[in-house]
Amino acid sequence: MGAISIWHWLLVIVVVALLFGGRGKLSGLMGDAAKGIRAFKDGLKDDDKKDGPAEGVSSLPRTDAEKDQLNR
Repeated sequence: MGAISIWHWLLVIVVVALLFGGRGKLSGLMGDAAKGIRAFKDGLKDDDKKDGPAEGVSSLPRTDAEKDQLNR
């Protein structure tokens, strides 16, 4: 029971072949995931720039008191 049987070795070989076989499918999947995360972050940055007013500009209409202060 302490020895590793042929079935254990076959299972290990199959798992290694699935993960690292060919061009490195695992690294390809991780690269695709990283590209997706990067695109998501870039999309959030673009939305922040497009939404809302520019810096120093209020999106609310001015009150009469604010208009009086500007006229002084």
